[in-house]
Amino acid sequence: MGRCVLLIFTFMVLSVGLERGRTSDGGGAGTSGEAPMDKAEKEALYSAIRGFVGDWWNGSYLYPDPCGFTPIQGVSCDLFGGQWYVTSLNIGPVHENSLNCSAKPLFSSQLFDFKHLKSLSFFNCFVYDRQTLPPDSYWDGLSGSLESLEIRTNPGLTGGIPSSFGRLLGLWSLVIIENGLNGTVPTNLGDLAGLKRLVLAGNRFTGPIPNSFGGLTKLLILDMSSNSLSGPLPPSIGSMASLLKLDLSNNMLHGDLPSDLGNLRSLTLLDLRNNSFSGGLIPSLHMMKSLEELALSRNPIGGDIGVLDWQKLKGLAVLDLSGMGLTGEIPEAFSQLEKIRFLGLSDNILSGALPPKLETLPCLSALYVNGNNLSGEIKFSSGFYDRMGWRFGAWDNPNLCYPAADLGPNGSRMPHRVRPCGHEEEKEVVKDPSISGGKGLGADGGDSGGNSHFLPILGFSSNGADGFQCSNFWVHVLLLAVVSSFLE
Repeated sequence: MGRCVLLIFTFMVLSVGLERGRTSDGGGAGTSGEAPMDKAEKEALYSAIRGFVGDWWNGSYLYPDPCGFTPIQGVSCDLFGGQWYVTSLNIGPVHENSLNCSAKPLFSSQLFDFKHLKSLSFFNCFVYDRQTLPPDSYWDGLSGSLESLEIRTNPGLTGGIPSSFGRLLGLWSLVIIENGLNGTVPTNLGDLAGLKRLVLAGNRFTGPIPNSFGGLTKLLILDMSSNSLSGPLPPSIGSMASLLKLDLSNNMLHGDLPSDLGNLRSLTLLDLRNNSFSGGLIPSLHMMKSLEELALSRNPIGGDIGVLDWQKLKGLAVLDLSGMGLTGEIPEAFSQLEKIRFLGLSDNILSGALPPKLETLPCLSALYVNGNNLSGEIKFSSGFYDRMGWRFGAWDNPNLCYPAADLGPNGSRMPHRVRPCGHEEEKEVVKDPSISGGKGLGADGGDSGGNSHFLPILGFSSNGADGFQCSNFWVHVLLLAVVSSFLE
C-alpha cells in the first residue's frame, strides 16, 4: 500500500514538472503549439535564409515550425510577449547539417527586420561572387538588439566597413576576420563602449589605428593583425585598461613604441611582430607584469636589450625579440624567467657570452641565439642538447664554440653548425692571406666547406696549398705514365 502511494505521488510531481517545462520562457520544441511564432518574423526568416542558400530552399515546407518541432540548424529563438522570435542566426558550414550558401548569395532586406536578433554570423559564405556589405540604413535596423556580429572567411566580400557599425551600441563582440574587406577602419567604432572583443584580422584595411579606440575601456581582445595598417601606435591605446590580448602583427605600423603601453597592466599577450617600429625598447614594458607572451620580432627597434628589468616579467612564457637590431649582452635576468618556454634572440647584434644559467630554466623548450656576435664557450651540458634537439640554435656566431671534450667521445651531442673549441689556431693558419691569394682549403669558399680538420682524410696536407700543389704534380706524372703505356 505504502509503495503504491509513493508511486502515485512521484507520478504527480513529474507531471507538474513537465507541465511547467512546457510553459516556461526558455521552452524547447514542445512549446511551439502553445506559443506560436510571430508570422512576420517567420516570413523574414525564410526570406533571409533563401537569399543566402538559394531560391530552391522552401523553408515553409521543410521547417514549418522553425522555433519548435522542426528547428533549423544555426537558428535560435526565444519568447517575447508570448511569441517566438529569432535571437541568433548563423549562416555557413559550421556543422555538418548547417545552412550552406549558394555560389551567389545575397543579403535579403528581411535579414534586418528581426526585432530581437542578438547574434548574427556569416562563415565561408561569400567565396566566389564579389559582394559588399549592405549600406548603413540596413544595419541601423539592428542597432537596438544586436550584441554579436561575426563575418568570417568570406574572401568575396569586398568594400569597407559600414560606418553604421559604430552605431550598433549593444555590441559586445565584433569579429571581421579573413575577408576581402578594405579601406580605413571607421573611427566611430570607438563609440562602442560596451565592446569586449574586436577582431579585424586578415583583411586589407589601410590607414591608421583610430585614436578613438582609447575609449574602449571594457575591451578584452583587440586583434588587427595581417592587414596593411600604417602610422604610429596611438598613445590612447594605453587607456584600454581591461585589455588582455593585443595583436597588431603583420602590418606597416611605424614610429616609437608609446610609453603608455606600460599602462596595460592586465595584458597577457602583446604581439607587434613584422612592422616597422623603431626607437628602442621602452622601460615601461616591464610594468606589464601580467604578460605571458611578448613578440616584437622583425621590427628595426634597435637599442640595448638590457634597458628593461626583465626579471619583473616573471609570467613570460614566450619572448620573441628576433631580428630587431638589439645590442648589448644577453641579460642574466633571463635566467630568472622560470615560466619561459620559447626564447628567441636570433638575428640581432648581441655580444658577450651565452649565460650558462639559461640551462636551468625548467620550462625552456626552444632557445634561438643564432645570427649574433656572441663569443666564448657554450657551457651547456650534453643533457641540455638532448632535451632541446633542433630547438637550440646558435649558428652564425663566428666567435662562439662548444667544448667537444665535455660532450663525450662519440660527438653525438653538439650544437648544430657551431665549431668545436680548440680549432681557432688551425683555422687561422688556413686563412693566412699569404697562401693562395688569401684562400686556402678550409676557408669559406674552399672545397672543404670550412672544415680544415677533414683535409688529412683526403691525403693532402692541412697546412696550406703547398702540399696540394705537390700532390697535383705527382698526379700529373702518374697520368702521363698511364697514357704513355697505353699508346705503346
